[in-house]
Amino acid sequence: MTNTIALCLGLLLLALFAFDYAQYDLANALFLSRKFMDLIEWMAFWR
Repeated sequence: MTNTIALCLGLLLLALFAFDYAQYDLANALFLSRKFMDLIEWMAFWR
């Protein structure tokens, strides 16, 4: 991965979080973070 691609992906993530904050008060980010934590816990179980 080049620096340009990493920078573009980082800016895209920041823009998505800013949009989620402005429109939905970070409800989508909270939902995704809870699902991600469940996935990590499930994967740790199968380890």
